[in-house]
Amino acid sequence: MAEPTKEELLARIAELEKQAGSRPKGSLEFRVGEKGGVSVYGLGRFPVTLYYEQWVRLLDAADNLRNFLEENKSRLKLKPKD
Repeated sequence: MAEPTKEELLARIAELEKQAGSRPKGSLEFRVGEKGGVSVYGLGRFPVTLYYEQWVRLLDAADNLRNFLEENKSRLKLKPKD
């Protein structure tokens, strides 16, 4: 198989950049990694990756987490709403 030309590589890069920009801002994307962890993209600059058992444990504690966040809201750094 022949190596791709510079033009072909540049076209592929442009295509990938277009696809990366197509995800609506603020949306979340989930992916399964090579090692079996589930990564969430779209929360910040880097993905959050946990294994199945960790996600289930976190989801089971969702109500407690919401209560904790509300109780400590005055101490948390919040982004201004646009």
